[in-house]
Amino acid sequence: MNLFDILGPVMVGPSSSHTAGAVRIGYISGKLLQEKPANAEILLHGSFATTGMGHGTDRALIAGLLGMQPDDIRIPQSFEIAEKEGLHFSFSNVNLKDVHPNTAVLKLTGENGRKIEVEAASIGGGRIMIQKLDGIQVNFSAEKPTLIIHNLDQPGHVAEVTSMLSHKSVNVATLQLYRDKRGGYAVMVLELDQPVPQESIRWLEHLEGIIKVTYINVD
Repeated sequence: MNLFDILGPVMVGPSSSHTAGAVRIGYISGKLLQEKPANAEILLHGSFATTGMGHGTDRALIAGLLGMQPDDIRIPQSFEIAEKEGLHFSFSNVNLKDVHPNTAVLKLTGENGRKIEVEAASIGGGRIMIQKLDGIQVNFSAEKPTLIIHNLDQPGHVAEVTSMLSHKSVNVATLQLYRDKRGGYAVMVLELDQPVPQESIRWLEHLEGIIKVTYINVD
């Protein structure tokens, strides 16, 4: 246990789960979009839906999408800042099955038309877990450099990716594999101990059978 676990995150309150965690969900979702968000449809589940407004969850999520961190004093003014920056957003409630009570679904469109759907949960102490990307089950915290690769379910892709990382002296902390069906759409999620060079990301994007590569390193 470290000091962070005892005291919680440095944040603009009132709640580490409903406010600080929500800011981080918005922030990481914006990073996963990989361009400036222009429109956000946000669905709130469970405790986020019932008590989130009183804890500022809605403003916290928008603040994160605007690039703010949990200790940013501008979080209470995020709606007004979003209007000035051209970020359009809407909120509604949703009932999801078998998910954490502090869960949000963010359907984002970027300024250049890029789209992503992120389902994420605030799990306490300002920490989050990304649960789904574009409907595909994933589980990662984004606390480490993270590589998300969408590919056709074909032999050889895992070997190509891990060989490249080994060549660049990047150690794999965790590796998760998901697919919708055999020979269909697959996703691999790699949490890493070191950052990945940009030229390696571009190399992966041009491999045959690779649909999309997303890399996030919040540090």
